[in-house]
Amino acid sequence: MSLIKSLFTTYRGLPREVYVLFVAHIITNIGSFVQPLLVLILTQKIGLTSGAAGYYITMLSVLFAPGMIIGGKLVDTIGRKKVLLFSQITGALATLVCGFMQPSMNMVYVLMISSVLYSAGQPAFDALIADITAPENRKASYSLTYMGWNLGFAIGPIIGGILFKDALPLVFIGDGLTTFLSALLIGFFVSETKNQADHLELGADRAMEQRIEGSVFRLLFKRRILLYFALILFCYQFVYSQWDFTLPLQMTELYKSNGAAFYGLLASCNGIVVITITPLIVRFTRHYHPIRVMTAGGICYALSFGLFGVAATLPLFYLGVFIMTVGEILISINSSTFIADYTPASHRGRVSSILPIITGAGYTIGPVLMGNVVESFSIRTAWTIITVIALIAAGMMGLLSKARPIPSRSDASHQIN
Repeated sequence: MSLIKSLFTTYRGLPREVYVLFVAHIITNIGSFVQPLLVLILTQKIGLTSGAAGYYITMLSVLFAPGMIIGGKLVDTIGRKKVLLFSQITGALATLVCGFMQPSMNMVYVLMISSVLYSAGQPAFDALIADITAPENRKASYSLTYMGWNLGFAIGPIIGGILFKDALPLVFIGDGLTTFLSALLIGFFVSETKNQADHLELGADRAMEQRIEGSVFRLLFKRRILLYFALILFCYQFVYSQWDFTLPLQMTELYKSNGAAFYGLLASCNGIVVITITPLIVRFTRHYHPIRVMTAGGICYALSFGLFGVAATLPLFYLGVFIMTVGEILISINSSTFIADYTPASHRGRVSSILPIITGAGYTIGPVLMGNVVESFSIRTAWTIITVIALIAAGMMGLLSKARPIPSRSDASHQIN
């Protein structure tokens, strides 16, 4: 008990908004039915081939880019909370509409609209947490909201997998309604933080967060480490996308009509592992630079996806999911912390939109490229390719750890004209 108590002291004394977002993430992901089952909806319910399904999943991801760019600009101009609420409410409406449609290409088009709407709110989450935290509590804050996301995800896919076979409309309706509830919680209990960020006075220890003038592109040109970092995360995201694409196909190939349910159990295992070991990982990596921690995360990806390539029984798949989840935790928590530490308060929304577009491109093209590999060769060949990419990306992240700049007041206060 003393160990458990000491682990969770990490989350004491955080800003109120962090706890609210933690609960909001739980609610949203308890109803996260559509995304984990998307490839199966496209192939089994609408009747697309795996290659065509990969193409449309890629298109859905591509549509995140314009939404995030617009959302990021709005986050830095009109506010974090306003953009977040608009995104969640309108995106949920579009998802609800799908619950009253027959499986068809029209459903895919409505999902594309919801993708754009949801994406506009993504930069607001990271900007809001960065506004209300400091380096000493930032990793704990990001890890708590990440845990909330996965606590809901431990439940949602199980329910979604059960509903998928005989009650598909409820998959969309449940997803939309839980997002509405999350938006209500944020609307009532989270304050706008833009003005707080605009007037924040920072010491020399947070020099890289000081407000500056100029465009986001000039900022990224001056701080190239953010671009290098994003390109490596592009590779990580390409690898991780196969968790949502190749693994469900493999479950269906091995277990036929029960594949969706088994995949739902694996997805829930992912969420449970996040909940149980995230505090432990945060505690034991808190003194290590985020870049070094993410190098270890990439190695975990290589080990886990390599294991999927040779697994033939469920216990091996569960072991692979455990190793993959450790890597996911190491990368997810530390990537947000690193970006917040190296981004000026004046550009948080825009940086939180541009960098995820770069990194998310890996997740976007992953399904379409690997879908063609699966069709032309085999699932095992796809896992071999993914394992090699993960190893290369981990090596590049390790090299970046040796090249990272040391923030200084003179560098951070430089006006980008």
